Amino acid sequence: GLVIDGRTLEHVLHDSLQNIFLELTEKCRAVVCCQATPLQKSIVVRLVRNKLKAMTLAVGDGANDVSMIQVADTGVGISGQEGMQAVMASDFAISQFRHLKKLLLVHGHWCYTRLTNMVLYFFYKNVAYVNLLFWYQFFCGFSGTSMTDYWILILFNLLFTSVPPIVYGVLDKDVPAEILMQLPQLYMTSQ
Repeated sequence: GLVIDGRTLEHVLHDSLQNIFLELTEKCRAVVCCQATPLQKSIVVRLVRNKLKAMTLAVGDGANDVSMIQVADTGVGISGQEGMQAVMASDFAISQFRHLKKLLLVHGHWCYTRLTNMVLYFFYKNVAYVNLLFWYQFFCGFSGTSMTDYWILILFNLLFTSVPPIVYGVLDKDVPAEILMQLPQLYMTSQ
C-alpha cells in the first residue's frame, strides 16, 4: 500500500507529476491520503476518474468530504459526529463505516442484477410490440393504419407490461445476502 500526506500530495498533484503518481497508485492495492484538504481530495478522485477511466466511489463523514463525494461517480456519506453535510451531498447514506461492505456486496449486487434484467425485459417488450406492428403492415398494405386504439397502447405500456418489472425489481434476490457476504467475488461476476 501507499500512504501519502497532504503536503506531499500537494506537490504530486501538479501536472508534471500526475502521470507518475497514477502509475505508482495503479501498482498498489491501497492508497491512503491522510491530512489532505478538501480540494486535494476532490482532485485525486477527479484524476483517477478521468485519467484511469475508472468508476470512483468516495466515502466521507464530514463537511470536508463534500467536494470529494460530489466529484465521485458514487458518493457514500456516513452520518456521524461531524454532522450531516456528507450525507446530504451523497448518493447513499449509512450510519457506520462497517455497513459499507453490505452496501457494496449485497445491495450493489442485487441492484445491478435487477437493473440489467429490467432493461432486458423492456427491450423484449418493445421488440415484441414493434414486430407485431411490422407484421400487421403486411396485411394492411403498408398504409400506416393503426392496429390498435390509442387507449389500448396506453394500457399496454402503463398496466400490462409495467407490473412485472416492478414486482421483479422489488422482490428479486438472485443470491441470499449471507452468501454474498461470504463470497465477495460474486460481485465481480455480476458485472
